[in-house]
Amino acid sequence: QVRLVESGGGLVQPGGSLRLSCAASGSIFSISAMGWYRQPPGKQRELVATTTSGGSTNYADSVKGRFTIARDNAKNTVYLQMNSLTPEDTAIYYCNADGYYGLSGIRFGSWGQGTQVTVSS
Repeated sequence: QVRLVESGGGLVQPGGSLRLSCAASGSIFSISAMGWYRQPPGKQRELVATTTSGGSTNYADSVKGRFTIARDNAKNTVYLQMNSLTPEDTAIYYCNADGYYGLSGIRFGSWGQGTQVTVSS
């Protein structure tokens, strides 16, 4: 089993910044892609940003220019730097990882527990 542990959520004022972290842990595995999704109150979960092991990134239009996704392959950790935050960014943010187990080659997909981000005065 691959576990994703998230941290960094909290309360921030509009215009402020926040950095989320998500660390993947387990025995032997490889991750091909990691990403962040969010679910605003009363809405469906939506993609925020993704990154592959090769460095390719993808962002939702609503966060382009404000959010930056980064990955530390050695630490199996993905980060989401969020700048110029607005109340519309308030949501539960979920970490996702897609990869495969090293010994068996079996593919897996994992989700974190979610971390609350609240942007308010």
